[in-house]
Amino acid sequence: MSEMPEWAGRARVVMLGRSGCHLCEDAWRTIGAVADEVGASRAEVDLDGVDEADREEYWDKIPVTFVDGRRHDFWRVREDRLRSALGG
Repeated sequence: MSEMPEWAGRARVVMLGRSGCHLCEDAWRTIGAVADEVGASRAEVDLDGVDEADREEYWDKIPVTFVDGRRHDFWRVREDRLRSALGG
């Protein structure tokens, strides 16, 4: 996918995930801790609520993390890597 979806820019950090995904729950906790520490906004987007092309692109990579509208990571979120991307 060459262009980032509109939902990827809803906040400074956006996580695309799905209910019941244990990796998503872990990632969201890490995102929350780092975002709170550096004062960054965050949003969670449900994979079932995005269009078919985005579901096809990302279904096997969740959780997928976006920073400033660009894909940052998938499957896991490392605190140090996220903090660095946020300039913290």
